Amino acid sequence: MTMNFFNPVTTQTWTNGRHSVRCVKVIQETWDVRTFCFMAEQPVLFFFKPGQFVTLELEIDNEPIMRSYTISSSPSIPYSFSITVKRVPGGKVSNWLHENLKVGDELVVHGPVGNFNSIDFPADKVLFLSGGVGITPLMSMTRWFFDTNANVDVEFIHSARAPRDVIYHRELVHMFSRIPEFKLHIVCENKDDIGEAWAGYRGYLTQPMLELMVPDFLEREIFCCGPTPYMNAIKNILRSNGFDMSHYHEESFGATPLDVREDVLELAEQAEAEAEDIDYADLLCVEFAGSGKSVRIQPGETVHAAASKLGLHIPKACGMGICGTCRVGLKSGEVDMDHNGGITDEDIEEGYILSCCSRPKGNLVVDF
Repeated sequence: MTMNFFNPVTTQTWTNGRHSVRCVKVIQETWDVRTFCFMAEQPVLFFFKPGQFVTLELEIDNEPIMRSYTISSSPSIPYSFSITVKRVPGGKVSNWLHENLKVGDELVVHGPVGNFNSIDFPADKVLFLSGGVGITPLMSMTRWFFDTNANVDVEFIHSARAPRDVIYHRELVHMFSRIPEFKLHIVCENKDDIGEAWAGYRGYLTQPMLELMVPDFLEREIFCCGPTPYMNAIKNILRSNGFDMSHYHEESFGATPLDVREDVLELAEQAEAEAEDIDYADLLCVEFAGSGKSVRIQPGETVHAAASKLGLHIPKACGMGICGTCRVGLKSGEVDMDHNGGITDEDIEEGYILSCCSRPKGNLVVDF
């Protein structure tokens, strides 16, 4: 019998950064969805805001890969955290996780980060809208409300392909059966060929269906996560009804959108055309204190680009200031940082920046 159970309780907490964790449990949620549960080797309190995410640092086929996943567990169970992953046909990371990650394996995660959370947007009445595996951040929020006995009126609408694809079905039914202020609505999209007994809503979520389920939906704080067409359909319904979109929140991270990639290419062409006109005196010096290396870059180039010119590899996943993977410390100097929620105000106050979206305003010294 191990004595680990008798170790003193620790109050050490994690903060946004790079952490080594170990997989302690794998749960088969549906036929193509698994939950992976993690703990630190030495007990750590994994505090985060329900709805935030982490970025996994993996090596697949000898290639380093970063991928962001929402934390599906609640910080009310603080000594571990979980991610829930749907197996995607042809998905390099999701398939690798399903086929290879097992109990006892160790990996590195970055985070937690993300503006999509229920703490920063408190409300007495909320509406959760999810499609498919987009349920994960909303499940974290729901678990948090349930475990903390929050005085919140929750309407939860989840859309799935078929009854067998409803993730966390039994747990959802349990939670929503215990609290009168919690109401659950499940929609199965394949109305013509579900292949299973189903007495609930069928088809795709429409405005008449939404009005029937949640008549006061325009009066609620709305949190939405799912495939892009799903979220676009929801936004169209809300806007057509004059909803104040400042009360609408959605999770959106993943591959760089096409319009962003096109903007980047256009800016690169402009920079190349303008490079000949830049005087050497206008170049900015970026020094990396950890390596003792420095480089001069053009105004408008990022700290991450400066590191790359020196052969320094700052981990990066999204390239848009969303995932928080490329966080580094700024020892001196100032930057313009155009991030998208991948860094907290507290991190910024402590002197951290996201290298992928930070452009020097003058000479810099970076702690890397």
